[in-house]
Amino acid sequence: MHFLDQAKIFIRSGAGGPGGVSFRREKFIQYGGPDGGDGGKGGDIIFEAVAGLNTLIDFRYTQHFKAQRGIPGMGKNRTGAGGNDKIIKVPVGTQIITDPDEEGYSELLADFTEPGQRIVLLKGGDGGRGNLSYKTSTNRAPRQHGTGWPGEEKWVWLRLKLLADVGLVGLPNAGKSTFINQVTNTKAKVGAYAFTTTKPQLGVVSHKQNEFVLADIPGLIAGASEGVGIGDRFLGHIERCRVLLHLIDATVDDPIEAWEVVMGELEAYGEGLDEKPQIVALNKGDLLGPELMEDIAEQLQEAGVEEIFIISGATGEGVEDLLDALVERVGQPGYRSDEGDDEDGEGEAEEAKPWSPI
Repeated sequence: MHFLDQAKIFIRSGAGGPGGVSFRREKFIQYGGPDGGDGGKGGDIIFEAVAGLNTLIDFRYTQHFKAQRGIPGMGKNRTGAGGNDKIIKVPVGTQIITDPDEEGYSELLADFTEPGQRIVLLKGGDGGRGNLSYKTSTNRAPRQHGTGWPGEEKWVWLRLKLLADVGLVGLPNAGKSTFINQVTNTKAKVGAYAFTTTKPQLGVVSHKQNEFVLADIPGLIAGASEGVGIGDRFLGHIERCRVLLHLIDATVDDPIEAWEVVMGELEAYGEGLDEKPQIVALNKGDLLGPELMEDIAEQLQEAGVEEIFIISGATGEGVEDLLDALVERVGQPGYRSDEGDDEDGEGEAEEAKPWSPI
């Protein structure tokens, strides 16, 4: 299945049904008077987060969603039935965002962090009044009726942010795909060139009767936080991770610079990414001797790295100790990725912020 993390769709709630124009006609009742019922309410546009989905690919092919119009009112004072609601199912982690305005600002309308969350984004229009409701002491046989209130419509963007416990970050060709293949059943593409990974990958790590979800995003480059290499979209997938695992290629010319580039992009992106708990792993230890790896680790510690593990994603060396540390960090209390969200999937109101969909 192809991975798609954003899509633009058109949604429209149902208009209210028109009121009925009818007069009572029965045997022996010559002038029965008006008896047209009210029209039914139009259907709502409802979004629901469901488990089992991890892509927005379906919205590439179906982009228009319309709820049913209310049924017209009928004689004998019968109110029309309400239109059927349109329920749009989205993956957990989906955000609904308004189309950016002329200044590039958009508003967060909903944020789904748990399965089963629902939100009525557009309400259907009320039904029109039947001619019975227009009857007065001076107008005994009205023929006017309400046409029904129109529904609401708008274009919105769906943006998917993966929900994972651990986010895997690093420069291109740092060995992230090799590592996630080593510790999960993911079959990520591996190659000796940059940007082998072009889309986020999710995998479940099972370690000593513990499980956590690991997210691998494509390699970051300088300027990623500003959209270079669509890095801002990739960084969005690790906003809700509890811990960041920063992989550094020990064979590059300057490992310290590699660490600083990624840290700079995390800080520039914002959303508290640079403040998340982070573990640094010096990768590709099988290509360098133990003494040289220890020397590089000491240099990183002098540069400000607090916790460093020396590993080899290819051979599995040092991975066991690294997973122990990740399990411990993931299990620490006091962190909630969905803080501020209510039961209906609506988070606290956020200020409009610049956002440029691609």
